[in-house]
Amino acid sequence: MITDLLIDEGRKAEYYRKGYWDEKTLNDMWDATVARFGDCEYVSDDRGQRFTYKEVDDKASRLASWFKEIGIENGDVISWQVPIWADFTYVYVAALKVGAVMHPLPRNFNEEDLTYVMNVVESKAFITPTFYWKTDYEQQMKNFIDRVPSIKGVALMDKDAPVKDTSYKSVAQIIETYEPLTEKPESKADEVACILSTSGTTGKPKQVLLTHNNLKFSERVYVQGVQRTKADVMIMMSPLNHATGFFHGLLSNMMMGARVVLQEHFEPAHAVELINREGVTWSHGATPFVYDLLNYMEETGNEVPSLSIFICGGAPVPPAMIRRCWDHLFLLSESYGSTESCPHIYVPPHHVVSWNGEWSGIPCEGIEVRVVDPDHNEVHRREQGEECSRGPHQFVGYLNNPEANAKSLDADGWFYSGDLCFMDEFGRIRINGRMKEIIIRGGENISAVEIDNNVKEFEGIKDCATVGMPDRRLGERICTFVVPEDGQKCPTMEEIQKFLDSKGVQKRNWPERIEAIDEIPYTLSGKVKRYILAKEIKERLKDEANERRFI
Repeated sequence: MITDLLIDEGRKAEYYRKGYWDEKTLNDMWDATVARFGDCEYVSDDRGQRFTYKEVDDKASRLASWFKEIGIENGDVISWQVPIWADFTYVYVAALKVGAVMHPLPRNFNEEDLTYVMNVVESKAFITPTFYWKTDYEQQMKNFIDRVPSIKGVALMDKDAPVKDTSYKSVAQIIETYEPLTEKPESKADEVACILSTSGTTGKPKQVLLTHNNLKFSERVYVQGVQRTKADVMIMMSPLNHATGFFHGLLSNMMMGARVVLQEHFEPAHAVELINREGVTWSHGATPFVYDLLNYMEETGNEVPSLSIFICGGAPVPPAMIRRCWDHLFLLSESYGSTESCPHIYVPPHHVVSWNGEWSGIPCEGIEVRVVDPDHNEVHRREQGEECSRGPHQFVGYLNNPEANAKSLDADGWFYSGDLCFMDEFGRIRINGRMKEIIIRGGENISAVEIDNNVKEFEGIKDCATVGMPDRRLGERICTFVVPEDGQKCPTMEEIQKFLDSKGVQKRNWPERIEAIDEIPYTLSGKVKRYILAKEIKERLKDEANERRFI
């Protein structure tokens, strides 16, 4: 069992006293939902699968029996690598039923990634497809599994190909032949319920520890803030190993007894068809999903009348996108958080239109947010600094990583996000991007995200992202990569500067170079991979210098 969790006893007592935390586990929540809404549909996917809460419970109970048979005990870690399939639900519930720690992994982790993270968490069981999306997962598993000595059992999901090595069980075989587990788990609410791997763009992923109480509180205030109920239907297009897909997609709706529609591969025409066919009322995802949906709707005239709100996380939301969504009669509400500190800032639905992207939001109930300087002293209102937060939602440490814990968490329980922001006198917060996304031009700090949001309003630009480019005199200058709309030429720097001047944007925030590019590189959670663009502009500058040498 994972111990040495970073939970302050004083705050723990306060959270219990205020009712933020209680003794119930996620398995208790699941049992209560099945008792109340067992015959209601929980999840469907675009493979045609539809499961009620009772159907998921039955499948999970049978899989849990196999977990018990191979020796899984309370606090052991179960890892799985499952696509955006409805099957994901009975895997996570089966883990809860034996008191195991849930450890969903990205679909794109290769054998080296899997070997590393599964040894860090000491996985006891592993579930993976036989084959999916051009990848032979069964062979990949066989290539590395002997290097994870803690493993007690492997089961394969044979949805796209039969199991080749019959010494391994298929999940379908387990569900068909095992009797449902009836005994209750020994898990406690303040034990680790889930480990998520961070989705950083460089370095080894850190393993984020979250308790049952962390997740229950986070998802409860999340759905209350955006005013969702059991009557709502969500579409989820994000990977289910992320906080967005798993926690906001599956757990929050489970806690309400609501319904989730999964889209395996995002494609805007199919997403619109699913939204209309299933009566979808809300979603949560990164900005690229919204861009593609809006572009498709405006090109075809197809609308989504049932959709009332799209919660957007992963990056600050441009005002132009908010206005475009409102033109199609649904709200685009920004949400801010991280794997370690699940959404704790959000824009209330009734403020979406009036705030128009000027603010990332206000803190959720029970969560504290401060803006601090490099010495962690609180700055004045409307002064820029680093965002930090503290509350019942917050992770309880990185597994086996004291250095990262010491860097991100202080003795008073504040988590330092590495994001720049400022707060006004009403407590409204504006996230300006990562501290690493700051361009230092002649000693002046300039937000790349702020420039992106301004440039995106230029007509004919589909997407853009700004980075610092090397400059001998100033250290860095401002370079914006632009993806033109289909069939349109890339605007010139002079055209964009003239546009920004007409909008009253200060000259210090004007791009000094425009580069055309086919697409902006993003992580799966919607963050721009600016390090790739920074490398690209260095290569282009080098090529230019070489060309000048031979002229």
